[in-house]
Amino acid sequence: MERGRMAVEFRQLEMPSCFSFFFFSCSQQRASGKVLFDLVCSHMNLIEGDYFGLEFQDHHKMMVWLDLIKPIIKQLRRPKHTTLRFVVKFFPPDHAQLLEELTRYLFALQIKQDLACGRLTCNDSSAALMVSHIIQSEIGDFEESQCRSHLLNNNYIPDQMALIDKIMEFHSKNIGQTPAESDYQLLEVARRLEMYGIRLHPAKDREGTRLSLAVAHTGVLVFQGHTKINGFNWSKVRKLSFKRKRFLIKLRPDVNSSYQDTLEFLMASRDCCKVFWKICVEYHAFFRLFEEPKPKPKPVLFTRGNTIKHLSVPGQETDNHLCISLDNHSVLQLYSNVTLLPHLCLSPQWPHTEAGVVSNSPHLSASSGHSQGMVNGQKSLELCSHSPDGRQPSPLTSPLLNDASSIRTDDEDEVRRKRFPTDRAYFIAKELLTTERTYLKDLEVVTVSFQGAVGQDEATPETLKNTIFSNFEPLYKFHTGFLREVEQRLALWEGRSNAHIKGDYQRIGDVLLKNLQGLKPLTTNLHKQSEALVELEKACRASRRLEGLCRDFELQKVCYIPLNVFILRPLHRLMHYKQILERLCKHYPPTHVDFRDCRAALADVSEVVEQLQGSMIKMENFQKLLELKKDLIGVDNLVIPGREFIRLGCLSKLSGKGLQQRMFFLFNDVILYTSRGMTATNQFKVHGQLPLHGMTVSATWAPCRDSRLFCSWEKLTTRILLCVSPFSSLSEMEKWMEDIKMAIDMAETSNGPSSDLLASNLTDNSKLDSSVEAESEDDMTASHTSLEKPTPHRGNTTVHVCWHRNTSVSMVDFSIAVENQLSGNLLRKFKNSNGWQKLWVVFTNFSLFFYKTHQDDYPLASLPLLGYSVTIPSESENIHKDYVFKLHFKSHVYYFRSESEYTFERWMEVIRSATGSGFVSTGGV
Repeated sequence: MERGRMAVEFRQLEMPSCFSFFFFSCSQQRASGKVLFDLVCSHMNLIEGDYFGLEFQDHHKMMVWLDLIKPIIKQLRRPKHTTLRFVVKFFPPDHAQLLEELTRYLFALQIKQDLACGRLTCNDSSAALMVSHIIQSEIGDFEESQCRSHLLNNNYIPDQMALIDKIMEFHSKNIGQTPAESDYQLLEVARRLEMYGIRLHPAKDREGTRLSLAVAHTGVLVFQGHTKINGFNWSKVRKLSFKRKRFLIKLRPDVNSSYQDTLEFLMASRDCCKVFWKICVEYHAFFRLFEEPKPKPKPVLFTRGNTIKHLSVPGQETDNHLCISLDNHSVLQLYSNVTLLPHLCLSPQWPHTEAGVVSNSPHLSASSGHSQGMVNGQKSLELCSHSPDGRQPSPLTSPLLNDASSIRTDDEDEVRRKRFPTDRAYFIAKELLTTERTYLKDLEVVTVSFQGAVGQDEATPETLKNTIFSNFEPLYKFHTGFLREVEQRLALWEGRSNAHIKGDYQRIGDVLLKNLQGLKPLTTNLHKQSEALVELEKACRASRRLEGLCRDFELQKVCYIPLNVFILRPLHRLMHYKQILERLCKHYPPTHVDFRDCRAALADVSEVVEQLQGSMIKMENFQKLLELKKDLIGVDNLVIPGREFIRLGCLSKLSGKGLQQRMFFLFNDVILYTSRGMTATNQFKVHGQLPLHGMTVSATWAPCRDSRLFCSWEKLTTRILLCVSPFSSLSEMEKWMEDIKMAIDMAETSNGPSSDLLASNLTDNSKLDSSVEAESEDDMTASHTSLEKPTPHRGNTTVHVCWHRNTSVSMVDFSIAVENQLSGNLLRKFKNSNGWQKLWVVFTNFSLFFYKTHQDDYPLASLPLLGYSVTIPSESENIHKDYVFKLHFKSHVYYFRSESEYTFERWMEVIRSATGSGFVSTGGV
């Protein structure tokens, strides 16, 4: 090798004697480390390079990472004798976030190496299972003599001879697995191990006990031997620093913790401290930092110790940011755009495909936004200071999303998007995946969060525990496995394998058929969902303490929609499966390999939906009555047998003081009208009630000074004069007229109280006064007269949205919204911003809920859609992108981009179902 040159080595694990080299001249070595790293990724056709790094041994014989910011020549003192190893640097908690099959293959090689060198320690069963997947990938299906011979000639784990029989037993169960599937299964086993992705750094505590420190996506870990004895989550860490040989962890104050505010560990040298500190900085940046801080000026005097501290950013959690100062440069490179992952010695060759299949797509740099799951520059979204119409702040706790200082993704995200399959069936299958992720999270709200908050309390009766938790836990377990299979199938579908030639993995009907048949034994659990809803309401009525526990739980962030909606989710999910299968069957020709499985699966789920349809309709109405009960004060018996909710909305009522804004609630037997007083509970005060029996309704279309339209409702000699707001339209009045007439007909033909499952069990003791109550304007400011202490109440319910947006919504609208739930990644842009920001978006309950990733436990913000219009941007708006739709309400404008024509159509469809707006085309897609 020439003097002054360096080489980058790629070690092929299967053939250690083979190497590939990049040669850098002295002039090239003045380039930054990123230049070399990008060349390596380009050479390997690697898109998801942000998970990897180049490591080398420095002059202190320590393994360190090549800094992508610094010039190469300043990092390598003897480049002629330096070997850089390409290894995994950041390990994610879930390998399903890896988008490319090549990336999963490289991760599998890393696991293989960690097993061989003894770094990835585990029990014998896990080790044997992982080796079985490795040899399945290498030699194919099990054949006893071949398998034994291969294990005798290749060593994958220490003490392998003792486990040969167990490895062969596991290998015999892997028949039919392709190399790509084997890699997936290997990572599935590895990610659950305690030592997955862990590199130990020797240290001692204050008493001199030998320990090891490590860093992972969750935070800083402490090991004794190979056993984790403690961990400090990033959210609990206030500051990391080192001084000479001492590594310091400063924790946030916690009254429940027995630890000191500052923990001190002694390491071998200052260099050891600095290396570990720097790794912690990079891990925190990779997994927690979503906005790169601006560089600080270089200090005149270098410090002898380094620190990382949390920044204070307006409107943002302070534990999401780090300010980093280093000895010899101002700010360390921060990887703020990727999903998750750590280290590895790999081959540039990829044995799973032929060379001609590999694409030459450019490597996406660390500043790009191509990763799935993380939101580049995502900030905590703040509450708006004003309501949409410019009045005083409304009680809608869901913000209307401010554009302040948010960082957005680059358009290089499209490079990765264009590599994905374009078949419509793929995007239908991907909708199954994204909505299943949201559904499983919703099941966790009941099985984990609600059970933890309420299930262990003595106020919770055993009947309720048996009815709810015993029903949900089997469903949660089943859908966990279902989601894993769907993730694996989509990962293979997206991968660059030869599946497109064989047609083995570009389908989803077989997965659906298998799992929907597996769901049949749990049909009994689904039938009990209505029973669970009734049991919960009965228990809350019987115990004030339990009622308080449930109310407090609904105020938690994880309970982003009413609790009762979560309980009905399993019934609604069946309808979603049915819709997905109907779209697949409509898309596939009868000759397609997936058509038969989809038709069979559709028949199975349609049968179950038909059986549960009656119960579903009844329970949706019951759930809506319970939800409205929490929004109203002044009526104690809203939930009675036979009562059906029809419509609620904001109208103006003519009184002695002129037109007054009121909320009206229409049922099949009575109309309630209310006002929103300034109460601590944010509820609506009932002023009057109009029984529908014997009522007539007529319309007098007379415009007033504000161009309102009037309507009168009459009962004997009583006349109530109402009008819709100027923001509404003629169609809004027609909806009210139609529903009122229908409700009067229902009241006239009613045969009295219903004898359904709610009768006798849930009827309140008090009776509804059938006379018309005289309304007093003083009631608006009346204090809460109940002896109970007013409790907090969320102000972002559908009732409050209708109040502030001067609109209405019917039970039919609710049912349609239930059928049109959707989730997935969208790019969002504000009206006056330049870039696009990636978000995980969930549509349900007439709202869009925004998350950083699908793994988040609760949304950062939400956008209620009632009153909004959805259109396509016009040419004058200069949105020169495909698949963009626009949401606007008065001065509020948001643009959203989807990844394909199918997903664009689906988002438009579900949002129209919530806004009631028609599809207005003002520009091309």
